[in-house]
Amino acid sequence: MAPLADSLASIAPFSFPPHLRSYLHAKTPLSTPQEVFPTLAGYLVTIFSIRHVMKDRPPFKLQFLFQVHNALLSIGSAVLLALLLEQILPMAWKHGVFWALCDEDMWTDRLEFYYLMNYYFKYIELFDTVFLALKKKPLAFLHVYHHSATALLCYTQLNGKTSVQWVPISINLGIHVLMYYYYFATAGGARIWWKKHLTTMQIVQFVVDLFVVYFATYSYFSATYLKGWPTMGSCAGTESAALFGCGLLSSYLGLFIQFYVNTYNKPAKGKSAKANGKPLANGNGVANGHAHKTE
Repeated sequence: MAPLADSLASIAPFSFPPHLRSYLHAKTPLSTPQEVFPTLAGYLVTIFSIRHVMKDRPPFKLQFLFQVHNALLSIGSAVLLALLLEQILPMAWKHGVFWALCDEDMWTDRLEFYYLMNYYFKYIELFDTVFLALKKKPLAFLHVYHHSATALLCYTQLNGKTSVQWVPISINLGIHVLMYYYYFATAGGARIWWKKHLTTMQIVQFVVDLFVVYFATYSYFSATYLKGWPTMGSCAGTESAALFGCGLLSSYLGLFIQFYVNTYNKPAKGKSAKANGKPLANGNGVANGHAHKTE
């Protein structure tokens, strides 16, 4: 039983075709390297071209479009998170946490559809950077790297059918509900006191992600190759997808910690600016408040 999913399906004005209900290689959009890599390269070319064109032009405000973009992503993330948990929690309760992390039966048709929708969200989120470029905000390396690499990460996990991916996806969706709400609200002039804590939550997110994916990867390799090593059993998914996920999430953690230190732990500089009567950065390390929109 899935009350929320069934309710949404009953009011949907259309049904998805097979190649959008499930991930079918070379049939589902953005399911091949020939589609994914040129798309991500096009993203990079687009944002840096916009920045070049905007160099001698006044910035666009785009407040309404920016708020709509963030509101839709916040609401969409909340709905998708609820749908995921509606599927995952009963199975984890019935079969146990390790089963939910590693068993092949955790790859259901419905979960595959939700993973596919989450994957497409990553391409919609690329417009975050387009807004930054048009508004002439700084394009931080962490922001650009994270947005492009996360789309690639979701692509590899769909191909590799890693059973553990629901953990980072669920936590990420929860963070996005708050983060996109934050940007929606602040674009309208609201002051949000928990901005710094949002970055802390992002760091905690990657710590949890890494603990889980390293555990699942170790379980797979110890059960498959390291006979005699302690293990609870193998984990579903390809080796390449597991290793790529471990490596990329590790890089995220390091970059987010570096961002946090550079942004929030500069008391000497802040006191100096205040003493000289200069405006302080608004808590992001940059005056515009949008450069750390990295999730």
